[in-house]
Amino acid sequence: MNTKAEDVMIPLDAREAAKQSYVDNYLTITRNSGNLMLFAGDQKVEHLNDDFFGEGIHEDDGDPEHLFRIASQAEIGVFATQLGLIARYGRDYPAVPYMVKLNSKTNLVKATQMDPFSQQWYGVDQVVDFAAHSGLEIRGVGYTIYLGSEFEHQMLHKAAQIIYRAHLNGLVTVLWIYPRGKAVQDERDPHLIAGATGVAACLGSDFVKVNYPRKEDAESKEIFKEAIRAAGGTKVVCAGGSTTDVRAFLQQLHDQIFVSGAAGNATGRNVHQKPLAEAVRMCNAISAITIKGWSVEEALAVYEGTKDLVI
Repeated sequence: MNTKAEDVMIPLDAREAAKQSYVDNYLTITRNSGNLMLFAGDQKVEHLNDDFFGEGIHEDDGDPEHLFRIASQAEIGVFATQLGLIARYGRDYPAVPYMVKLNSKTNLVKATQMDPFSQQWYGVDQVVDFAAHSGLEIRGVGYTIYLGSEFEHQMLHKAAQIIYRAHLNGLVTVLWIYPRGKAVQDERDPHLIAGATGVAACLGSDFVKVNYPRKEDAESKEIFKEAIRAAGGTKVVCAGGSTTDVRAFLQQLHDQIFVSGAAGNATGRNVHQKPLAEAVRMCNAISAITIKGWSVEEALAVYEGTKDLVI
């Protein structure tokens, strides 16, 4: 799994002066593999403190800096979180490759009360300015769309503008796309998730993060293939989901990449809810599969600390 500069498909909306930056950013966050191991740290807003404190969650996770400690010590592709956290902690973790999440919302207002809408917090130009004066490794931007919401038209318009401005400046883009709202009967419907990845392709995003599909009497790893095909040149990464057994998680990840054809994963809870040393090993196990193409057994050995990962 080795991607070289000449293999990177530079989008045509990248201005000439930004093309090399785009290539550098793409190769950095994919660790020269073409696949993305995205460490997701945006849940401080999305799930409030539910993911960071409580039964089964290690006390390390109560401190936001835990996310940065993991990102700085583990073999990740990119750490995605809000700009405010990066501005607060980035000085002490300057070598981490960052992706700025441009919108977020809490989970307090349920879809049964109002269709979801996530307002943009910052513009791409503000992120570019922040990168320039902070000296941090800001490699890309991310944005969430709730497809099927009555507000989808606003989010689609914002996403289109974000991607265009990001590519102009050589930044890589990831869209989080979740079908959600009163018009959506089944958020995990494989045909609907394939529709979501197709929307990401039409918006020109480099990557799209979606949930793993589910359908009665069907194997998710097989029905997920429709979404990979629908995405075309946009690469699909799968959400890590709620905390689960490590072996089961790694097996599912392996299936997503090597059976379905996904290009990586975006994982938060299955990493950061663990104590620091274990969280780092979990990240490395995920990267063993995603970046190195190792087997589940090899990745488990990395997690257990009996095999080293060098990327």
